[in-house]
Order: sequence, then C-alpha cells, then structure tokens
Amino acid sequence: MKLSAGFAVIPKALSISLAVATMIGSSSIVSVSAQAENFDASVMKSMPKLEQLYTHLHQYPELSYQEKNTSARMAKELSQLGFDVTDNFGGYGVVGIYKNGTGPVLMIRADIDGLPIIEQTGKSYASKVTTLDEHNNTVGIMHGCGHDIHMTSFIGTAEQLMKHKADWKGTLMMVAQPAEEVGGGAKAMLKQGLFSQFPTPDNVIGLHVSAGIPAGKVGVVSGYALANVDSVDITIKGKSGHGAYPHLTIDPVVLAARTVLALQTIPSREVSPLEPNVVTVGSIHGGSKHNIISNQVKLQLTLRSYNPEVREQQIAAIKRITKGIAISAGLPDELMPEVYVHDDETIPSTYNEPQLAAKVQASIETELGKQNVVIAPPVMAGEDFGLYGRTDQNVPITLFWLGAVEPAAYQASLDSGEGLPSLHSSLFAPDYPLTIKTGVRAMTRTAMDLFNQKQ
Repeated sequence: MKLSAGFAVIPKALSISLAVATMIGSSSIVSVSAQAENFDASVMKSMPKLEQLYTHLHQYPELSYQEKNTSARMAKELSQLGFDVTDNFGGYGVVGIYKNGTGPVLMIRADIDGLPIIEQTGKSYASKVTTLDEHNNTVGIMHGCGHDIHMTSFIGTAEQLMKHKADWKGTLMMVAQPAEEVGGGAKAMLKQGLFSQFPTPDNVIGLHVSAGIPAGKVGVVSGYALANVDSVDITIKGKSGHGAYPHLTIDPVVLAARTVLALQTIPSREVSPLEPNVVTVGSIHGGSKHNIISNQVKLQLTLRSYNPEVREQQIAAIKRITKGIAISAGLPDELMPEVYVHDDETIPSTYNEPQLAAKVQASIETELGKQNVVIAPPVMAGEDFGLYGRTDQNVPITLFWLGAVEPAAYQASLDSGEGLPSLHSSLFAPDYPLTIKTGVRAMTRTAMDLFNQKQ
C-alpha cells in the first residue's frame, strides 16, 4: 500500500472510523500471532508420538514393491485420524481423503520405500533388517534417503490439519507412495487412476530431506528442481579371437573404449552449454581371459538433464555415435550395437511451478522465519514426484527440501571442510526430532495457506 506524499485534513467521523479499524487490525494481528503460538505448541505436543513412529519406521524399512507393513501402518495412521482410506492402490500405495467443506483440493505426497543398504550409523534405533535381493543375495535395508522422515512428517501434518480443521476448507488428499527408489510408484498410482478415481488436486506438494542443509531450515527451488533420469544399456559387438592375433578380430573392448570417450562429447559438444546434462558410464563389462578377444562388451549408463528435449537429444546421439563407431570398424549390419533405454525406469524432471513455489516459500517463511528458508540449487538427482505435474490435468507441483543435518555437525563440516554423509549413505543419520518438527510446521502452514489462498 502506498501513501500520498501530501497530507489532508481528516474529518472527525473518518478519524474515529480509522481508529476503530486500527484497533480491529491490531486485534487481528494479535489473534494471528496467538494462533501461530498455539500451532507451534500443538506440534510440540505431538512430537513424542511422532518420534516413536519415526524410530519404528526406521528400524523396519522395506524395499520397493515390498512395502506391505509400511503401507499398512500409513493406512492405519490415516484411518485413526478420520480419513477415508484406500490401500493397496498402485501396488502398496495408500490414499487418504478428508472432505472439509467447499474449497481447493490439495494433495500431499510422501514416499515409503527403503534402500538395499546395510546401516552403519551406530544408532540405537538403527535398522538391522536384511532380505534377499533378486539374485538371492542377502542385503541390508535402510531408510538411507529419509523416507522415514517423509512419512513421519506426512502423518504429523495430517494430524495437525485435522486438529485445526476449523481453520481451513477444502479436500485434503494424503498419498503415501511406494517404489520411489525404482521410479515405479508414481507411475503405478497414476496409471490406476489417482487423478480420476479420487478428486483431481489443484496443487500437489511434498518434501524431501536434504543432507546438505541443517535441521531447522528449509530449501526452496523454483522451476527445475530435480532431473530427468534414464538408464541405458549398450551392447557393443565384435569378432572374437586370440589376443595374439588381433588383426584377425574386431575388438569390442577397443570399440567400447572409443565409445566411452566419444559419449562425453554429447554434453561437451552437442548439447547447448546453457542446458545442464550428464552422460555417465557407470559400468563396463567384457571379456573372460587375458588372451581372449571377446565378441561383446556391455556398458551401463545413466543420463541426466532437466529439459525433456535435451533428454531426447542425448538418446538420439548415443544411438548415432555407437553405430558410427561400429561402422568405422567395419562391422556388418547384423553386428551393430544395441542401445536399450529402460523406459520402465525413466523418471521425468521435477518442475516446481514458479507461482506455487513462491506461495510455498512465503508460507514457510511465515511459519519458520525468513532466516530459516534458503534458496536451494537444482540437483541432478531424480524423483518420480515430477510425474504428478506431467499428467493431462497439468497440476502445479512443488517439492521443497527439508534440512536434516544436526546443526553442530553442519557447522563443524563448514569449519573443517570435511564432507557430510550424503543421501543413500550407510552413515546418513538425520537429526530427526528437529527435522520432523520443522517438516510438520512447514508443510502444515503451507497446506493451510493453500486451502485459504492467503498468497
């Protein structure tokens, strides 16, 4: 609001009206302030129960597509809070719906699966769970990506919104999603009709722990936040023979070496330098003995980008480069390389719709204070959360980062220059009480404001 530079005489009646308005405004400010204090106290009262939930979830993680018990716990928690719950949706997904009068539809999402990691944090509540992988090997299971924090904050938020349901109107849609770590959960839930069997959300929000932000703070990204992710297999063929007579062969190991180096020209020389992208060869296997030239080599790649057009450019270039190297070596058509893109593992980039991201940031700043909200950079990690913003309904989405590092450890890292355990590390151990409290407050305040359209 702008005031004119000049002054005018204010009539007495208007002066009285302004005074009354000022008193009402002051009362409103006090009321809002008191409400915020009561909300903080409400979260604190819930913390003992939420901490118990967190340690339980942390001790008993389940791998992607195996989240039966975790899913049942999420369904139970939402049912006890009064939600209309549908379980086993899109696998072990859970959808909780609560209609609270006429208003917007807001979806809040949390992921529920763990990772095949043997935990080495030394915590009293550390996971000791093991299982057999697809190759019948015994592996540990750990919530090394913070999904236990996500679920606990999710339930804590649902609880607060139910406690304060007199303060908002609309339809709350709580979605506990399986199989995020393998990029299958969001696809399965959307394929089964998440946005058609249930109310189509006006907005979708979620959070993800950060191993680079101290607990108590939140990071917000506008626009591209996480990357397109593709897994690609390349089978390079050749003509095998004796290592002593290489001139009688076409060596696929040499072709593979040429290919690995040539692929690096895609980000450096083919894609615009203004478009972030990565082509990484993470695995190379070929041959069986010192003196045998094999007949094939297998490469495994991960591709990262933000722009969907860059993703298509990467894949097309890989096919062209591998084929060109094979032709230059004199291989016949039947021995051309095979390039296989794992479409079932493809994850689109997460694009935080700028207007929604601004609203989320404003709400969290109101709740936590501007000093506790940072502008986070986009990362090349992947998250299938982005799929919720790429349906025909074109729903705005935003995922924000929830700081999880114990503040003293964070400061010690800054002082010493030593790195902190990353996500997916066997040593990753969030400062869970402060992280959960911050997550519940940030998510609940954002949800309330979106229901009431305060921004």
